[in-house]
Amino acid sequence: MIHHTMIVAFDEPIPSHELDEYLKGLEELTMGTGAFESFAARHHLRVPGDDHAPVAVASAVVQFGMADLEALNTAFALPGVGEFIGGWQARRPYKAIWVNHEPLA
Repeated sequence: MIHHTMIVAFDEPIPSHELDEYLKGLEELTMGTGAFESFAARHHLRVPGDDHAPVAVASAVVQFGMADLEALNTAFALPGVGEFIGGWQARRPYKAIWVNHEPLA
């Protein structure tokens, strides 16, 4: 199992219902392909220390599970991914960083 863990940080605060819409759309897009074995996402829990974040404050964390690196490579080229990202970037710009890793526990 390979995990692709992604931290998503919208440039401006995003209402909770819109973030839920983004996460639900991402889940529907990815889980309907057969390339992904699991999907989990959670909103960032804001605390006062976030005001001092050196880089950015996340809006959400998303974790995808795939069988292996080959499945992960396939996932990056799935139809609809570019359109989904482009549509959201036009509507509410965001940045994402990720790490590909084996299960943590």
